[in-house]
Amino acid sequence: MTPTSLIGGHVSVTGGLATGGLKYMAEIGAEMIQVFVTNPRGWALTEGKPDQDAKLAESGVETFIHVPYLVNFGSPSPETLANSIAIVRHTLRRGVETGAKGVVVHTGSAVTQSRDDALRQLHDNLLPLLDEIPEGGPDLLLEPMAGQGAMLCATVQDLEPYLSALDWHPRACICLDTCHAFAAGHDLAAEGGVRETFDALHTIAPGRLRLIHANDSKDVCGAKKDRHENIGAGHIGAQPFADLMRHPAVAGVPICIETPGKAPKHAEDIALLKKLRDG
Repeated sequence: MTPTSLIGGHVSVTGGLATGGLKYMAEIGAEMIQVFVTNPRGWALTEGKPDQDAKLAESGVETFIHVPYLVNFGSPSPETLANSIAIVRHTLRRGVETGAKGVVVHTGSAVTQSRDDALRQLHDNLLPLLDEIPEGGPDLLLEPMAGQGAMLCATVQDLEPYLSALDWHPRACICLDTCHAFAAGHDLAAEGGVRETFDALHTIAPGRLRLIHANDSKDVCGAKKDRHENIGAGHIGAQPFADLMRHPAVAGVPICIETPGKAPKHAEDIALLKKLRDG
């Protein structure tokens, strides 16, 4: 029997990581959650509250943590690189404390340096953090970007040199964002587009897909713009999400929305994805 993919969303943790997060989860009908454990637009190494961490870990809810957006292991700035190392190390530890299954990190940009130099820098600085993950701790989930600027990884094919730079470390896994993939040029809306994209992913990195960010796109395929839209309301449309949930590479992989709006809109998106999954 094919494993079922849990469907959920990125949740607000106002009121406490567990108290607020689990309340929002129930409000939107989520089956799994993604959270921030620090300011998503800063470098603060925010400590958790042991009672909230324990409550979340003991809830049994499948949880993922997203690191702050500023992280960039390809940056030529020594300060950005040092902060990226510190916050990813911190977030992986928070993942252990909360029982998270994975920690999601954007794959970054070379900015002004060469791609080869940026990938060497990735090897030298991210690989040691992967080695530090304890048995039973969260995998690090690499999230390819929309392809703007000097991004190191946008298309599925870009994952090959990126994972190679990390020596194909077993704790280096993948979070695929549908809006990012579409923006980078994978036409998920075209006939056979979903199958082609996930076939390629399975060929390049079999068994490494751990999470899908399900987001429609405000912009057309190949626009290289990271602008999320509600499910079925953008240029991808609803049907491709049904198609991806039927691809063998996605069997049992959790699906998490990061769509616009507040709880009512998030509840609508999750209900639609559940209908597409179960229909």
